[in-house]
Amino acid sequence: MKMANEAAPIIRRNRPGTKNKDWCNWEDESFEEMDSTLAVQQFIQQAIRKDFTNVEEILNPPEGQDEGVWKYEHLRQFCMELNGLAVKLQVECNPETCTQMTATEQWIFLCAAHKTPKECPAIDYTRHTLDGAACLLNSNKYFPSRVSIKDSSVAKLGSVCRRVYRIFSHAYFHHRPLFDTYENETYLCRRFTQFVTKYNLMSKDNLIVPIMEDQQTLEGESEA
Repeated sequence: MKMANEAAPIIRRNRPGTKNKDWCNWEDESFEEMDSTLAVQQFIQQAIRKDFTNVEEILNPPEGQDEGVWKYEHLRQFCMELNGLAVKLQVECNPETCTQMTATEQWIFLCAAHKTPKECPAIDYTRHTLDGAACLLNSNKYFPSRVSIKDSSVAKLGSVCRRVYRIFSHAYFHHRPLFDTYENETYLCRRFTQFVTKYNLMSKDNLIVPIMEDQQTLEGESEA
C-alpha cells in the first residue's frame, strides 16, 4: 500500500502509441539509481537526449566507471547512430555513382568483410562494416559481459573505430550536404572524433574529416 505523501514511481518506458514529443520524456536518473547491467548504455543515451551538442558531458564517465566498459558502450552507441547515417546515404550513394569506398582522392578503402579484402561500392562497404562491427560487439566470445571486459577484448575496439570512421569520411567528402544535415542533428562525427582522440583509439593522421577545426573556426568567428 502506498502512503498518501509517497511520490509515485517514475515509469521510464515508451508505451505503444507514445507521441514523438513525449518519446523518452521522463526525468533524468542518476547513474547510482540505474540498477541494471545496461546502466552505462542507459547513462550515455540519457546524456545524448539531454543535450546532444554537449560532447564533453556525454564523454565524461561517472566516477569510478571502468574505462574498458565505457569505451565499449560508447562504440556500441556510435554504431547504432551510424545506421541512421547509412539509411540516409542510400538515397544518393549507390553502386553506380560510388563504385569504391573513397574519401579524398588519396584514400581508397578495401572491404574486410570478404575472405580476401577487396574493393566494394561505398554503400556496400558501409553495410558490411556496420554488420561486422555489430557481430564483433555482440560476440559472446569477446564481450560476454556488459559490466566487465577483458583487456584483450578492449584492444579490438581500435580496429572497429578505424573502419566505421571511413563512413564519416566518405559521407563528408562525397555527400557533404547530407553529412552536414545529419551532423547538425546529432553531432555524431564531432563526438566520435573527440572520443577516439580522448582515448587514443585512432591515429590523428587518419582523422581526415576536419570537423574539430571547423568547429574551432566557427567559435572564433562568433567570439569576434
